[in-house]
Amino acid sequence: MNTPKNALKNMEAIFTVAVAIACGASYVSFMQPSASKAADVAQASAIPVVVVSARRLTEQEKKISLIEERQALLGNTTASAL
Repeated sequence: MNTPKNALKNMEAIFTVAVAIACGASYVSFMQPSASKAADVAQASAIPVVVVSARRLTEQEKKISLIEERQALLGNTTASAL
């Protein structure tokens, strides 16, 4: 019997099949869109966008608002105007 010769033939066949499977898998994975691109598109469309249209408070209005907020938190009903 030629056992080493048969083993070499089997290894050659296994290598050939492995290369064929690897090439096929590489081709299929190349043709599919990448997971990162799909995740970016899914994430971009899933994020809600909030638009707030309001005017900005002046410095004096901010101070008054803070004073009113502190008074409400402390339960103080006396108001002091600036």
